[in-house]
Amino acid sequence: MSEVGGAPETPPHDAGESELFHDHGLELLGLAREALAAGETHRIEELVESEHAADIAHLLEQLDHDERRLFIEITRHILDPETLSHLDDAVREDILELLTPHEVAAAVVELDSDDAVDILEDLDDEQKRRILESIPAQERAIIEEGLTYPEESAGRLMQRELVAVPAYWTVGECIDFLRASKDLPDDFYDLFLVDPAHKPLGSVPLSRAMRARRNVLLSDIMETGLRTIPAEMDQEAVAHLFRSYALVSAPVVDDAGRLIGVITVDDVVHVIDEEAEEDMMSLAGVGETDFHAPAIETAWRRIRWLVVTLVNTLIAAAVISQFDATIEQLVALAILMPIVAAMGGNAGMQVVTVTVRALATRDLTPGNNVWRAVLKEVLVAAMNAAVFALIMGTIAALWFDNPALGVVLGAAMIFNMLWAGLAGILIPLTLSRLGLDPAISAGPFLTTTTDVLGFFSFLGLATLFLL
Repeated sequence: MSEVGGAPETPPHDAGESELFHDHGLELLGLAREALAAGETHRIEELVESEHAADIAHLLEQLDHDERRLFIEITRHILDPETLSHLDDAVREDILELLTPHEVAAAVVELDSDDAVDILEDLDDEQKRRILESIPAQERAIIEEGLTYPEESAGRLMQRELVAVPAYWTVGECIDFLRASKDLPDDFYDLFLVDPAHKPLGSVPLSRAMRARRNVLLSDIMETGLRTIPAEMDQEAVAHLFRSYALVSAPVVDDAGRLIGVITVDDVVHVIDEEAEEDMMSLAGVGETDFHAPAIETAWRRIRWLVVTLVNTLIAAAVISQFDATIEQLVALAILMPIVAAMGGNAGMQVVTVTVRALATRDLTPGNNVWRAVLKEVLVAAMNAAVFALIMGTIAALWFDNPALGVVLGAAMIFNMLWAGLAGILIPLTLSRLGLDPAISAGPFLTTTTDVLGFFSFLGLATLFLL
């Protein structure tokens, strides 16, 4: 009737110790490189046995490929399996290639099921098959089931290990059961109460159970407002639930409502970090972090986005070419026109960044607060446009002793910055409505439109009123 499993592991350093963590990492790196260069294997082994898995993972990420290979050769028999779950994906892939399928399987069995799935999900089919064949049948079935769920879903994120007990038990019966069980996790925080069909009825925080008398029914002290998570739910929605309701753990249920797993706050912190990093990288046109990836892989990832930029610039150049006669007659236009495009592009990216963040946190959703947000951004754009149009219009008029040129520049800036404010919110919303990731797609769309409209408005107005 019970299932047992892990809960959030206490991190080795809290946020207030980030500087100490950095210094400690540098110290470990120096010690490791010194020991590797001297061939002192016993010092490397002592280092691995005395340090937290997260520290060793950080150390492995700092070593170069040859140092990493030697480090693994020395420590493969004592390396904490938990180290694999803390590694950057690119570094973990490199290390898994240094280990035999049997060694990887032995490490995976020691991990919580969610970490095991995370390690195996990105491997190629043949490598995955060899590792799974080396895992005992019971553990293999759990991992294979986890791999059947969609990527970035609650089913992939959850761990199958948890504590579930009948709702009719007393506190004393539950405590006796926990004490008698030999395979309980080191840490857990919630007891999930289930009915005979294994559907969750509520939960009891462990701290509350420990304070209650033995004869008290668990059902009398349980929290009934249980927020269950469907296995198919997207991990961003899971993170939103945890953030909104300050959850420590939450049960995951299948289509029939049966309890099949639990998601803990440490997993959600990882998701929030991943999603924030993904959005930041996407807005920069990188797509995903590639700091530890091989140079050729990094180059290919960036080339794809640079091609998009190249296409955008070619479109802008085509627009400019339509006004070559105008530019020949008034050279000042060539000096000033980048200002219009740059101000529009930067103003628009500010709006895109805020909008993408609001969509990710669900502060802004299609159909909810949309027009209020649109009107606000247009108003902000109008105020910013007025300020900078006045500044640059005055500068241009005095610089080239041509008041009409200043008026044209100011008008073009107002038009382009108003468009940037409107497009900066409407483009991400439209892309989100179409099921596309606005963090990836919004930037190129916005840049293209602000460049093209900026050049067209400035050169077009100059052609009409200055020649």
